[in-house]
Amino acid sequence: MSTKLTINRRTALGGAAALAAGAAFPAVAQDNKRIIVGTWGGDYSRLLTKNIDTPLLVPEKWECVHAEENADPRKAKMMAERALRRGTADVQGLSANDMFSVDQQGLAEQLDYSKMPNAKNLIPAMKYPYGIGHIYSGKVVLYNPDMMPAPSGFADTLDPKHGNKLGIIDIQRQYNMVAAALASGGSVSNFEPGKERLIACRKAGARIYPSNEAFAQALKTGEIACGIMWKARAVQWQNAGIKVETVAPKEGVPMYVSGFVMPKNAPNKEGAYAWLNAMMAPSAQEAFAVDMGYNPTVTNAKVPADVQKRIGFTPEEQKRLVDLDYAYMAKNDVAFQDWWNKSFKG
Repeated sequence: MSTKLTINRRTALGGAAALAAGAAFPAVAQDNKRIIVGTWGGDYSRLLTKNIDTPLLVPEKWECVHAEENADPRKAKMMAERALRRGTADVQGLSANDMFSVDQQGLAEQLDYSKMPNAKNLIPAMKYPYGIGHIYSGKVVLYNPDMMPAPSGFADTLDPKHGNKLGIIDIQRQYNMVAAALASGGSVSNFEPGKERLIACRKAGARIYPSNEAFAQALKTGEIACGIMWKARAVQWQNAGIKVETVAPKEGVPMYVSGFVMPKNAPNKEGAYAWLNAMMAPSAQEAFAVDMGYNPTVTNAKVPADVQKRIGFTPEEQKRLVDLDYAYMAKNDVAFQDWWNKSFKG
């Protein structure tokens, strides 16, 4: 059985306060056969259920409950609960950047990989002391070929000339800033040059969407013609019949790794290890490649050749893959979030 538990920030912080005061938390976080998975909602949560929870954990009598919320409030919740003996989640889904950040804050358990048999097949670059890479892709340009010619890269896409036909995803805040920086002479370690470009696009009418799914709907209806997103999502949307093509930006292709950490005060660490091990199972990784268009992080996953061609990158494009500066992003994340909310979104 896999269920969803949607928690907003106020509820989360209130629950943490209640725990700190000695109040009993609902049994969902205490049952030793129940695993609380902190995750984004939408397609990602649905596919965690379909490809991990239901086929691999339910037969072993585990019950998986998804606490769905965007990453920023879930990170805030981890911080609010840090002094508690037992937190309210067993694993938390985060980007590689956010995994680094919560580890720096002392919130992430240092993992014992000997407790996860499937870890022997994990790509070394996806094996962090404090977390595990689940899937990865790269940030590319998306466009509707019926509405515009193919852009050459980030600068040609994050351009005021597109007016309200440019879409920007709110929850992709950090990566929009990376792309704008690369388009404007900055780097993964210097976002400042990209701010002026983003402001100009916003003033020209660029539309902001709260989620990946809302952005996809806008592409489908023709409300927007272009934007930036993970190549994996574009493949998923192509599979759903949305008219969208991709370009690997000439300025560089920022890498994206989505993974999971175990909070230090996870209430069910045995369940957390069971879930993380199942996440690395080849069947789960293969299914995510087909369903969501992300590359597997284990070496024994067998992805069909036609799928691999669509979700991967050519040898020439691979030369343009750019890893992120996680220390820079973690150090400046609060300031960047403040700028995004107050100056860009206004």
